[in-house]
Amino acid sequence: DTHSGTVTNEFSIYLYGLHNSEIHNFAVALFNVTLEAKLTSGGICPKSFYWINAGRLAKQDDIPQKARFITGGISPDHCRWISRFQIQRGTSDPHNYKSLADCFRTIFRNEGIYGFYKGILPPILAETPKRAVKALSVAGLGSGLTEALVVNPFEVVKVGLQANRDSFQVQPSTFAQARNIINADGFGLRGLNKGLTSTLGRHGVFNMIYFGFYFNVKDAIPASQDPTLEFLRKFAIGLASGTISSCVNIPFDVAKSRIQAPQPIPGEIKYRTCFQTMGLVYREEGYLALYKGLIPKIMRLGPGGAVMLLVYEYVSGWLNKNW
Repeated sequence: DTHSGTVTNEFSIYLYGLHNSEIHNFAVALFNVTLEAKLTSGGICPKSFYWINAGRLAKQDDIPQKARFITGGISPDHCRWISRFQIQRGTSDPHNYKSLADCFRTIFRNEGIYGFYKGILPPILAETPKRAVKALSVAGLGSGLTEALVVNPFEVVKVGLQANRDSFQVQPSTFAQARNIINADGFGLRGLNKGLTSTLGRHGVFNMIYFGFYFNVKDAIPASQDPTLEFLRKFAIGLASGTISSCVNIPFDVAKSRIQAPQPIPGEIKYRTCFQTMGLVYREEGYLALYKGLIPKIMRLGPGGAVMLLVYEYVSGWLNKNW
C-alpha cells in the first residue's frame, strides 16, 4: 500500500523469494508510477526520498523528463537527516536519534532551521544539471568534438584568408592557401590542424549547451495548439540556445582565431595553445578581450541556431509523418 506503507501477506511472500536487487527493481517500478503526482503535490516524505533514490538507479527513460529535472534538486543525498542516521554508531552513540521525528526535533532545537540545509550547495551543483541535461549534453558534446575534428583544417584556411589584407584580386585562392600551409608546416598541429584544441573547445561547449538547453527547455514549456504560437515558442527557445551557447564558448573562439591567424611578430610564435592563449590575452588586454566579436557572433548564431533547430523539427516531423 503506497499510501499507508503497509505490506500485505501475499506481497510479503512474493518478496521473500526475491533477491535484494530484484526487490529493489520491483520497488523502482512500483514507486515510479506516482513520481510526478508526489512531486507536483509537494508531498515530500521519507518514503518519497527512498523512491526517488531508487529512481536514480533505474533507467532514465523510466522517469518523466520534468520529474528528472525536479528530482535533481531534491535528491536524498541532499537530506541532512538521512546523513545523520547513516553516521550513527549505534545506541551507545551520545548523539543517537530514537526516531525520524526525534532527529528533526534535535536538529531544529540545536542547530536551527538552517541545520537542515547544511552542505546543500555541493550536491545541488553536482546533481541538478546532471539529471536535467546529462544525456543530451553528452550527445551534444560528442557531436561538437566530432564536428571540430572535421572542420578544423577548413577553419585554418578560412582564418588565414580573412587575415590577408591584400586586395581580393591578388590574394591566394582557397586551394592555394591550403597548399601553402601544407607545404610550409604540414598537416600537423602547426600546420593544417593548428588550433585544434581551441576548435574542440569551441564546438564541444557550444553543442553541449545548445542541444541540452533546447530540448530540455522545450519539454519544460508547454506546447501550444496554435501553429503560429508553437513556431514562435520553438524559435524563441532556439534563439536563446544559440545566444547562451555563443556567450559561453566565445573565449575558445578568440583563442582559436589568435592561434590560427598570422602571429603578431613574423617568425615568432606568441599564441601556442588554447589555455596559454586565453591567459595571455587576459593578462595583456583584460578579460573583456576574451569576448571580442561577441555581438557579431550572437547575430549570426542566435537566429542561425533557431532556424537550424526549426528546420530540423519540422523536416523530421514531416518525414516521420509521411515516411
